[in-house]
Amino acid sequence: MVLSFIGFLVVFVAIGLSSAFFSRGTKKDYYLASGDIPPSLVGLSAVATNNSGYMFIGVIGYTYTTGLASIWMVTGWILGDFIASTFVHSRLRKATHNTSESSYAGVLSHWYGQNDVTLQRLIALISLVFLLAYAGAQLVAGSKALQVLLDWPAYAGAIIGAVMVTLYCFAGGIRASIWTDAAQSVVMIVAMASMLIVTTISMGGFDGAVQQMSLIDGFLDLFPQDLAFAGLTGVVLFALSWMFAGFSVIGQPHIMVRFMALNQQGKMRQARIWYYVWFTAFYCMATGVGMLSRVYLGETASFDAELALPTMAMQLFSPVMVGLVLAGIFAATMSTADSLVLNCSAAVTHDLLPQNIERPLFLKLATVVIVFVALLLALSSNQSVFNLVIFAWAALASAFGPLLISLCLGFKPSQRSSIVAMLIGLSVALVWRYFGLHEAIYEGLPGIVVGFIVLMIACHTEKKTQIQD
Repeated sequence: MVLSFIGFLVVFVAIGLSSAFFSRGTKKDYYLASGDIPPSLVGLSAVATNNSGYMFIGVIGYTYTTGLASIWMVTGWILGDFIASTFVHSRLRKATHNTSESSYAGVLSHWYGQNDVTLQRLIALISLVFLLAYAGAQLVAGSKALQVLLDWPAYAGAIIGAVMVTLYCFAGGIRASIWTDAAQSVVMIVAMASMLIVTTISMGGFDGAVQQMSLIDGFLDLFPQDLAFAGLTGVVLFALSWMFAGFSVIGQPHIMVRFMALNQQGKMRQARIWYYVWFTAFYCMATGVGMLSRVYLGETASFDAELALPTMAMQLFSPVMVGLVLAGIFAATMSTADSLVLNCSAAVTHDLLPQNIERPLFLKLATVVIVFVALLLALSSNQSVFNLVIFAWAALASAFGPLLISLCLGFKPSQRSSIVAMLIGLSVALVWRYFGLHEAIYEGLPGIVVGFIVLMIACHTEKKTQIQD
């Protein structure tokens, strides 16, 4: 088990390190791979980054607890993601080319050729704070897996993950990240498919599994029994919340930067096909494994639902296959962690500092510092992976989503309006969570909606003022 796990990790590191031979030694190459990534790698890398440790650990734990009703998370998330992609991805790629910027914050603050420095730094600062929390969650996911499967200390997985991310980010920047993502996405889907097939067979096939699920009270209900609102209203809000969670992908710099790095804008459709086919297959399998885990493992008050997948792997698989599953979990955490770390590094070296850093060595040293901070957060965290990811995901979407939507729709908000809308959207999401309302409705929904409304009112007012002048 340990040997197969280490073997996969060695392959990932080798792929990442090999990207150093293709480095062009520039900031744009380090953070955007010189905009030279083919559609297949863009799609697979975006999938691996999106399907993080949250999918192996958080989603399966959520499905273990919720049951069939978790399909609304799958359906809503993918639908919302797809709707956003229809009008955002291509326009963002075009703006990246037109502005020649190397970061998400840089593109948004220079979209129409303006130079909104304050806006750029605010976007970078918000990104840095929440992406660091997000990165910590990925390292926590890796730690949980190693703790269950290998009985290693809780900190071991986080340290190993941090070292590996540092190695291939130091070697080739985002090119190393994307290359390893592609390899990791294959391992991830093979590991999840193996888990789904073996567990189903152990329960007597599909019919046997469904029959056992039906014995659990409410497990096969189409909607959760604890909806915040009764009747159709509660159902609609529940489904809409998850659709907005998927739509929130546009506010995630670590995912959107993949599409910004596409080699040709005209190939965006191909990249999206790779992305959604792989994404849908993986998400559906993860949901299936989560439901099977509840039947196979049963329910005990002391059991941590987020450890369902590694626990089942230990009981069902041979040591070699357990190593594969563990490698899949680690691949998921690393494919997201490296992306988060690189975006944090870009926020510091390209957006926050008054003097942009251009020398590759300093860019890499900044990345190492970011990894160290993320590791400290992981080692001190006592939150679940699911909660940490959703929290960071919603905050970023509420801050950046309204601005990106308005830019893609052709609006030209002023720097002041953009900043006000960003802060209001973020504040709404944070207050929503603080008062526990996120347990009823995903906090990104009110955050995005309120932020966008504020921005539209501001744009209308500014346009009216210009006409009068």
